[in-house]
Amino acid sequence: MRYAAIDIGSNAVRMLIAEIVENNHSVSFKKNTLIRVPLRLGDDAFLHQHISERKSADLVKTMQAFSNLIDVYKVTDYMACATSAMREANNGDKVVKEIKEKAGIDLEIIHGEKEAKIIYNSHADQEIDKSKNYLYIDVGGGSTELSLFSAGELIASHSFNLGTIRILDNQDKEETWEEMREFIRKHTRGFKDIAGIGTGGNINKLYRLSEQKDKSPMQFNKLKSLYSYLSSFSLKDRINVLGLNHDRADVIIPACEIYITVMKTAGIKQIYVPSVGMVDGIIQTLIEKNFPQNR
Repeated sequence: MRYAAIDIGSNAVRMLIAEIVENNHSVSFKKNTLIRVPLRLGDDAFLHQHISERKSADLVKTMQAFSNLIDVYKVTDYMACATSAMREANNGDKVVKEIKEKAGIDLEIIHGEKEAKIIYNSHADQEIDKSKNYLYIDVGGGSTELSLFSAGELIASHSFNLGTIRILDNQDKEETWEEMREFIRKHTRGFKDIAGIGTGGNINKLYRLSEQKDKSPMQFNKLKSLYSYLSSFSLKDRINVLGLNHDRADVIIPACEIYITVMKTAGIKQIYVPSVGMVDGIIQTLIEKNFPQNR
């Protein structure tokens, strides 16, 4: 049995095809194929509140390719979600309709709170002590999702219009930064020793660059020194000298700025990076839908 997860983000579009594994009374999944297409829809959405014809056509072609792969892999269930860029585009619903007509894929534009819930569903906390306090931090191209957990219970969750593409396009607002800081101060007050859990492509790349061993958490000071190191290179040299992909070399700097701000405001000294993201959460959501006893 295979499931497929499609995540249409502001920086890239991803599809994960996963093998569903049933073992006694538990159901899990094993990653089979992950495809990432750097469409960067956020440039259109945040600057013009509209997905251009060119990017819309590229997205439809990508969805047609994904639809063919779903057929070839004989996928039994799938879920396709679009986040911040499509939320803000005034023609988002039109693009969704076109994808249904031309690719046969049902796409849902989800709100920030549902996005945060799906990311939490990725089970990013499986390797850590659930009895402690954690702030989930997911930084995307258009939004940042924060969820505070204590002893496994959700204390507070919020989505902020603050993301890497938005910052690169100078579409971030100081009041949004302050709103995020105030949310953190308000909800972390009274909790001691909060650790971070970071999800998303940028923190995964930063974690690999940090050369941490054995899934150990990355220290706040290490993140700050990485930020200084990466910032000392020009965009061109981050690509040619450090070997970063074109569509990662620019966004990794504003991503650092968001993570550093969140960790500093919450007094977080270390962050766990379980290398999961939205697509993992979508697969887990499908498992919970089809195997309710697995919740």
